[in-house]
Amino acid sequence: MIDVLHSYGIEFPCGGKGTCGKCRVRIIGGQVQTDARHRARLDALGLGGDWRLACMSRCEADLVIEVEQYFSFILADESPFRFTPAEGMGVAVDVGTTTLVAQLVDRNTGEVMAVETAVNPQARFGSDLVSRLESAMTGHSGEMTRMIRETVNGMIDRMWKGRKGVPERIVLVGNTVMQHLFSGSDIRPLSFFPFESPHKDLKQFTSRELGWKVPCGEVLFYPSIGSFVGSDILAGIMATRMHESDEFCVLVDLGTNGEIVVGNRERMYCASTAAGPAFEGARISMGMLASTGAVSRVERKNNGWRCHVIGNTSPAGICGSGLIDAVAVLLDSGRLGEYGEILDGSGKVVITDPVTLTQRDIQEFQLAKAAVAAGLELLMKKNGAGEIGSVFLAGAFGSYINPTHVIRTGLLGFSEEMIRQLGNTALIGAKMFLFSDPGEIVPVLERITHVNLEAEPGFQDTFIDHMRFRTGDV
Repeated sequence: MIDVLHSYGIEFPCGGKGTCGKCRVRIIGGQVQTDARHRARLDALGLGGDWRLACMSRCEADLVIEVEQYFSFILADESPFRFTPAEGMGVAVDVGTTTLVAQLVDRNTGEVMAVETAVNPQARFGSDLVSRLESAMTGHSGEMTRMIRETVNGMIDRMWKGRKGVPERIVLVGNTVMQHLFSGSDIRPLSFFPFESPHKDLKQFTSRELGWKVPCGEVLFYPSIGSFVGSDILAGIMATRMHESDEFCVLVDLGTNGEIVVGNRERMYCASTAAGPAFEGARISMGMLASTGAVSRVERKNNGWRCHVIGNTSPAGICGSGLIDAVAVLLDSGRLGEYGEILDGSGKVVITDPVTLTQRDIQEFQLAKAAVAAGLELLMKKNGAGEIGSVFLAGAFGSYINPTHVIRTGLLGFSEEMIRQLGNTALIGAKMFLFSDPGEIVPVLERITHVNLEAEPGFQDTFIDHMRFRTGDV
């Protein structure tokens, strides 16, 4: 069943292992047999009767099923950027772990001529990078490479339909795992300590090498910076121009993985954090992507709170921005303690029926926010960063979170005036790469140092310190 339902956008966050329960479906007509393991998982998730886990189900006859329809919000971007006109057309592609977005650009004017978005087909192998790596290491890497190449090719074909000639340049950016899987590079070095790969450099292809139907000029997948800091962050650095700034800046991109950059024109330090799964819903009991039915905003109102649900429909779960809001409101209303304990002793908080947050959900949030906050503190110290001028929040998540609530939870320790919420900086940077020589990024890369936070002295102590919340008047 997983093969069929994935094409409709149904999520399989655990990669089809039957552990997360997010792919549950209800059998309306027909039969799906269950084995002992399947029944045990259903019992553990409190499901019974007509409910099944799609990833553990085999469809052998016609079925009628009820599913949650996921229509994920995918952030394209048409922000202005600086460029020198060039000939022909180009395509910029942001290869995200969860979503893909491509734009066809007139290189003479910089105008965006067409946009295509899609769900990353590799999501059937897991929503997070660890699950993708596990699947790749167990024999699926070739299939994952084929899937992503075919999907990107289809996006380009649709944008180019009815046009003459060929795109002069196609630029792709993405995290290091996505770069390796698209390129067909050996994924094994990213699966064990110290998670360093010799295949992070610029990748250049022809359409024939990729098996693409429509001929095109050069296809470039820009280089990654470190083990889990990819060319999407390099593109973000270029888009924010922090590599040209005299003042120290911070770039934070909280997607499926969390990446941080601290620095200026002289030097930059970057790192990745294990924050994404909580903010994208994979480890939250009723967590989901920012899609139809997700509680995306929570605000205090009188003695209670008010929730906004994407799609103005019945609430089905909570996405990352809603999670941050909910924790901030709980803190402001005195319902959470310093260590994240739910003070009424119930172990659960109702956000809006039927959406709840459990004590474990709060702990998952603490782990995610501590990872980001500790990473920032260590990178700032390592860089000798003085006063920070600007804090850039990148990506769809960064664009829609409430800065006041981000600060209240301790996720970021800066003033609200310093925070600049940007669009899809990976896509903006990829478009900038359409107009420049690839060699221009070499001196930028030479000024960036990748840091493995877990190996840094003092990281664990700093991490534990940031697990705590500020309570009382703030």
